[in-house]
Amino acid sequence: MLLAQALRLHPFRPSANPSSVNRKTSVTDFLDAPTKAKTVAFVGAGGKTTAIFQLARELIQPVLVTTTTHLGEWQIPLADHHIVAGQISDIAEREFQGVTLITGPIQEGKVTSIDGSILSWLHAYSQKLNIPLLIEADGSHQKALKAPNEHEPVIPEFVETVIVMAGLSGLGKPLSTEYTHRPEFFASLSGLQLNDPITADALTRVLTHPNGGLKNIPPRAHRIVFLNQADTPDLQSMGGRMSAPLLEHFDSVIVGSLKNSIYQTFEPTAGIILAAGASTRFGQPKQLLDWRGEPFIRAVARTALEVGLSPVIVVTGANAEGVEAAVRDLPVIIARNEDWQSGQASSIRTGLQALLPPYSTMENREETIKRQAGSAIFLLADQPHITTTVIRALIEHHTTELDPIVAPLVMMEQRANPVLFDRVTFPDLMKLEGDIGGRAIFSKYPVEYLPWHDDRLLLDVDKPEDYQRLIEDDML
Repeated sequence: MLLAQALRLHPFRPSANPSSVNRKTSVTDFLDAPTKAKTVAFVGAGGKTTAIFQLARELIQPVLVTTTTHLGEWQIPLADHHIVAGQISDIAEREFQGVTLITGPIQEGKVTSIDGSILSWLHAYSQKLNIPLLIEADGSHQKALKAPNEHEPVIPEFVETVIVMAGLSGLGKPLSTEYTHRPEFFASLSGLQLNDPITADALTRVLTHPNGGLKNIPPRAHRIVFLNQADTPDLQSMGGRMSAPLLEHFDSVIVGSLKNSIYQTFEPTAGIILAAGASTRFGQPKQLLDWRGEPFIRAVARTALEVGLSPVIVVTGANAEGVEAAVRDLPVIIARNEDWQSGQASSIRTGLQALLPPYSTMENREETIKRQAGSAIFLLADQPHITTTVIRALIEHHTTELDPIVAPLVMMEQRANPVLFDRVTFPDLMKLEGDIGGRAIFSKYPVEYLPWHDDRLLLDVDKPEDYQRLIEDDML
């Protein structure tokens, strides 16, 4: 997987066909104009400059790179072209090609930042021509870890995405200048003493501190943590464990290695439970049938919560009052589908609408973060027997591959529920009409099938005899 894909920064320009199966978009791409260029700021430590130029090579060029602080003079050859811009006229008539680094003059072995007016011009230029603009917004002296001082990072308000980097090679090392830039600031934010071993918990505290990793990030910018230097299975596992607390403050967490081109993208996976049907064939509300002493709908919701799906949305329609009462004390979002009689597609749309409200209606940034999701798993109210194991397997596969659709394949021949849909598919799911489900878009996107050997995934309860079989199978 490319770094650009892991970061969900589209590696090529939007084409005439916006539903291209290889396109990886972000939630902001879905809600904003599809031709909007990305302006990305990098902060932190642990390979920041390497990441900037690697990303620049993966994006469709030209790509503009600059800094709001400084870069080492030795880093200039990482670009195809270097322009020293003292005024706007130095770049206004240029035709940019390849990866172009634009800085102020070189002083004492460092390239300095450009003037604010030049930076504003570059931003306007990049937006007009849909050219990516990548900004290094602080320094780290090539250390694995750091904490910002009083005057950094310098992140312009117009930045759309902020990538906060940290090098996992610093874990277990003493908190000193050998491994950490400004260790005294790191100590004050983490609770460690100088020369204490740096722990994953301490690093998490720094990354989630308002004066640490969250410092100076524009309120509406997309927030990403990139835990680099995960070059061993132990560090990859440690980074994965750090992802859960980090996702309480960031939109996504990347655990990987620039050196080995290995990336995992951790994002919230929503659970959307479709529970709006009238159960006509069964003769009574299936959502309220008993399963191990509780209603079907409650069992499904508790499974979704247990596995960590967030948020969990219960879509109701027919028999709404009874279904909603069965889950009202659980931490779920209830989304009532007033058009449930038109078919399953309306419930899919209702669930996604609850998941992705427009940013313009969200006044609280923290609420926005909690409501974003990189994917959604659709669960059926008449399948209370679906296990946490299969749900986790779908999520883990998606973390490493970011496939548009991941579905179980039972006995190597029959696709089954539940199904995970990456957010790249959400616009097409929103267009569905009538009594059809997500399988209607399987032909439009590559589907990754996960071999599974539990044929109970194929059982849903349409008729009383199906319910009887479900109960009998559970007793075996």
